[in-house]
Amino acid sequence: MTDIKLYNTMARAKQDFTPIDPENVRMYVCGPTVYDRAHLGNARPVVVFDVLYRLLRHVYGPDHVTYVRNFTDVDDKINATALARKEAGAEGTLEELVHERSNETIDWYLNDMRALGAMDPNEMPRATEFIQPMIDMIEDLIAKGHAYPDGAGHVLFSVKSYDDYGQLSGRSVDDMIAGARVEVADNKRDPMDFVLWKPSTDDLPGWDSPWGRGRPGWHIECSAMSHDLLGASFDIHGGGNDLQFPHHENEIAQSCCAHPEGQFARYWLHNEMLQVEGKKMSKSLGNFFTVHDLLEQGVPGEVIRFVFLGTHYRKPMDWTEEKSRQAMRQLEVWSLEIAPSHWVIEEFENDPVGFARAYAEQELVDALADDLNTHAARDTLARVAKRLSGLARAQLSSDEVETEIRRLLAGSYLLGIDLVAYGKRLLENKVDLSELANKLHDTRVAAMQTKDFSAVDALKASLTEAGVQIRMSKEGVELEPGPGFDATKLEGL
Repeated sequence: MTDIKLYNTMARAKQDFTPIDPENVRMYVCGPTVYDRAHLGNARPVVVFDVLYRLLRHVYGPDHVTYVRNFTDVDDKINATALARKEAGAEGTLEELVHERSNETIDWYLNDMRALGAMDPNEMPRATEFIQPMIDMIEDLIAKGHAYPDGAGHVLFSVKSYDDYGQLSGRSVDDMIAGARVEVADNKRDPMDFVLWKPSTDDLPGWDSPWGRGRPGWHIECSAMSHDLLGASFDIHGGGNDLQFPHHENEIAQSCCAHPEGQFARYWLHNEMLQVEGKKMSKSLGNFFTVHDLLEQGVPGEVIRFVFLGTHYRKPMDWTEEKSRQAMRQLEVWSLEIAPSHWVIEEFENDPVGFARAYAEQELVDALADDLNTHAARDTLARVAKRLSGLARAQLSSDEVETEIRRLLAGSYLLGIDLVAYGKRLLENKVDLSELANKLHDTRVAAMQTKDFSAVDALKASLTEAGVQIRMSKEGVELEPGPGFDATKLEGL
């Protein structure tokens, strides 16, 4: 069996992964608060932990892995959107409009993530479905002296009641207070105490509890859902490194105090953040966009995923247009190399999971098993693809070609890129730009004689406006559809 090593944030070291029960490997990942479309940064942890999910299924078997990713569907931003709709004349109670908004954004999220090749987790609980387990957990924490009601509808967790608070982030409570602008609220005994339950107005979503009508704090949601679905001890807890403190730190405190018989999560994995063209993604900088925006512009989900895989999950990832173009060209070549092998494709489509387990190169699996080294895994695939191109392919027997195609297909699937589906869409949407390429070539040749390149510049500008990628060399001109390609803008050219 392949040995997996993962960087455990709690231990601050790469460790051998040993599941509690190899027959039931369990992973929990913090999911989105569903108030709007998922932006590109939201997609990174989805891809990272989808790769880990695929690796675990590959090593332990698909029936022996349970992956839970939650939806936070009770939140002020969701409420604000629902309130705006009600004020605009939408029918239904505010609570019904909140539910409607949550359903809408969850559907958006799942469709966008599926477009990136992400498999649905085994369980996708909504916070609103687990209110009673949250209330039960809060009551237990109060009974054990780790939480207290303030008499005004709030319940707070007493951070100083848990001696190990701060182990995940490596900071003491005093350091956290010094490093944060924390005001001592009237209802807090200590500035670091955090909310487990808070009151809710009559018109907003709320539930009856021993402390009055209210709703849960953010942190208690994941503790209750993970315990209900995975138990007091499970293997892996993941999320973006922005959740390390305070969310994950608070989860640990709640869960370990409520269930001291368990270990909560044994391995903690955190992915780094995403940048765009070397800068932090921000609406003020004009570089903020959603996954849906890119898909609508014609950037395939496989391309987005392929770019993500080029950077190790624990390093900041920089999304650039150039990386997108390179990924698009590479995936096009790979998908066309496997297209003629219909019998292999049919075998793959009948059982992609079994196909990947049978034919993925061990070198690629070992790269993923080394703390999800997706860059090295991508390089392995590139070497396989190179053996299928040009002169190298001509030197292989038909059986050898078939073997390499199987390796390419299996490895791509393990990374979450379905080359078969990508290739089919590519062929369906293929646009013949050869006539325009010849026209640009002839126009350039004429311009080199007259030294007047205005016609060349005008034609290139029109092609670029239509989303056509242009490559010019001494040998000629190559044109191909790029991100945002719009064939209607070529009319008249």
